[in-house]
Amino acid sequence: MATPPRVDQDDLWEFFREHFAANPLVEKIWASSGIVTRHYAVDPRKEPSTEWTTGERMRRYLTEALPLGRQAAADALTSAGLTPADLGLFAVASSTGHVTPGLDILLSHELGMPANMRRVIIGHMGCHAAVPGLGTVAEYVAVHGKPALLLCVELSSLHAQPKSPTLHAGNPTIEDFEQIVAHSLFADGAAAVVVAPFERAFSAGGTANLEVLDVTALTDGSVSDYMGLVVTDHGFRMRLSPQVPEVLERHVADLVTTLLAAHGHTLDDVDGWAIHPGGARILRVVADQLQLSEEATAPSYDILREYGNCASPTVLIVLQRLLRTREIRPGKVAVALGFGPGLTLFAALLKAH
Repeated sequence: MATPPRVDQDDLWEFFREHFAANPLVEKIWASSGIVTRHYAVDPRKEPSTEWTTGERMRRYLTEALPLGRQAAADALTSAGLTPADLGLFAVASSTGHVTPGLDILLSHELGMPANMRRVIIGHMGCHAAVPGLGTVAEYVAVHGKPALLLCVELSSLHAQPKSPTLHAGNPTIEDFEQIVAHSLFADGAAAVVVAPFERAFSAGGTANLEVLDVTALTDGSVSDYMGLVVTDHGFRMRLSPQVPEVLERHVADLVTTLLAAHGHTLDDVDGWAIHPGGARILRVVADQLQLSEEATAPSYDILREYGNCASPTVLIVLQRLLRTREIRPGKVAVALGFGPGLTLFAALLKAH
């Protein structure tokens, strides 16, 4: 894991209070985020980033993403006891920046990965990208018998939006409130995992190795406009409907129980949960539908409080916290859950040996 400088949620509010016209409802939304600190590569209190063009933001993306990705990837390899030369595949997931050549090529050169190594970019998948990314690298390892590295890097702070004329005129729109929620939640960071050939086990920087049993997804196309990123002349504008938790409420229990049943498991066999903390309300809904205890959801709440929503790296950061603070007993399983555009739910089933 790698993060830029930490910022306090209360200090950020002092900037965004004026940005959002001191609207009392905005302050209520901000206060209910469940976040105490976040990490920002680009601090709008120090730079006029809300007015940057998309081109300016993309150039800054490369400057900030390279060192974060380099550190996260190198740490994951060290934790797994491998060198860059051991890799057969390098996968990079990111939705907040676009550069060509991409991070997969630039970082593979910097870290000394093999010239004939396979590389893949996983883009536009948003917050849930780490889960299908994990499935992709695990399938490569199962077929080719060589280690693979998955890196997730996001720089949401690059996309702080300009002041809204409608909000400042006293006529806030739905889009205004979507931006308010996005500005109150999202943060920057990078995380990486290595998947190795032995039983497709991987290490997330914790004390245990887990086998990737399966990855599954469910997409509700009837609400595809509830979550997404819109490319504008001033960066990427988040679409984030307040009805997202209601969609998860309808689907998450069936998704998880079906995945478990396919491998002969039930909810009682789950020793650990790595739930993407898309927000405090999302965590409450998932916990309620899966009948999870406060202890089971503590790693997700802890990461939300300390890091905010870092988009795709977040579920890997939660998984790392889970492995460092909980014992996944041999024969038991852990479940990783991510939610993103589509609207899509992704789940990974991981088994301890």
